[in-house]
Amino acid sequence: MNSTRAGGGNRLSQLLSLIVFVLAGLCVWEGAQSGLTTLFWSLGGALVIVAILIPQALMMANQWEKAVVLRLGRLQGVRGPGLFWIIPFIDQAAVWIDERIQTTEFNAEEALSKDTVPMNIDAVVFWQVHDTERAALEITDYRSAIERVAQTSLREVVGSSDLHTLLADHSGCADRLKDLIGAKTGEWGVSVLSVEIRDIGVPQALQDAMSRQAQAERERLARILLGQAEQEVAAKFVEAAEIYARSPAALQLRAMNIIYETTKERGATVLIPTAMVDAMNPATLLSRTLVRQTGEPA
Repeated sequence: MNSTRAGGGNRLSQLLSLIVFVLAGLCVWEGAQSGLTTLFWSLGGALVIVAILIPQALMMANQWEKAVVLRLGRLQGVRGPGLFWIIPFIDQAAVWIDERIQTTEFNAEEALSKDTVPMNIDAVVFWQVHDTERAALEITDYRSAIERVAQTSLREVVGSSDLHTLLADHSGCADRLKDLIGAKTGEWGVSVLSVEIRDIGVPQALQDAMSRQAQAERERLARILLGQAEQEVAAKFVEAAEIYARSPAALQLRAMNIIYETTKERGATVLIPTAMVDAMNPATLLSRTLVRQTGEPA
């Protein structure tokens, strides 16, 4: 909370006081020249008093500020932004409230999660005063109170969540924090706009264990995928074997294709026994197929 500022702490009131002092001096000088000393001295004295009171009476609040005015200790009203007057020595601009969006950083060191994991969490809360009167009268120092409430709320959220939830769902934890903090600060005229979790730190030993666990999980998945691939390949081989068993000519053609694919790029020479060449002869293959089908030579 902004503390009480010095009365008339603005350049305009100082300038007006200076002008009035100059007028008072001119009155005194004119009285000395004209012989009407009493009259002009009285006028000059009145102007001096006015010049002294202007800084105490004329106030100026910036566009983002509001002032809480007390009259003899009781609330008179909220003034600003812009120029406003108060009664010197009777009224008092007791508190100046900044209504811009503010930020407060907070953390929870060695907070235990629901699964008893110690961690350090850094976060920041964005807030804004929406009720100047309540912020000035309901609490002594709302800035310090917001920091304390944010810390206790963060520990409450950490204690009710496990490590996986905190690491995987930052936005959900931040929304919970916003609701918890806002419910408490709303009574003071302060609105919580958002909460951002900047960092979550876990012990180094736990980080190593989590890394090994993740590596083991990835290896397990890789082995499962490899086994599934082997099953699919074996199924295709069985299907191909059944086709070749029904059609020996297809098997021979496949063998010829393999030989061709082996030699076409490197230009190698392959020596094939005569019996194997005869076996690959299409005419021979056709004769054998007919014998098997009819039981008589072609």
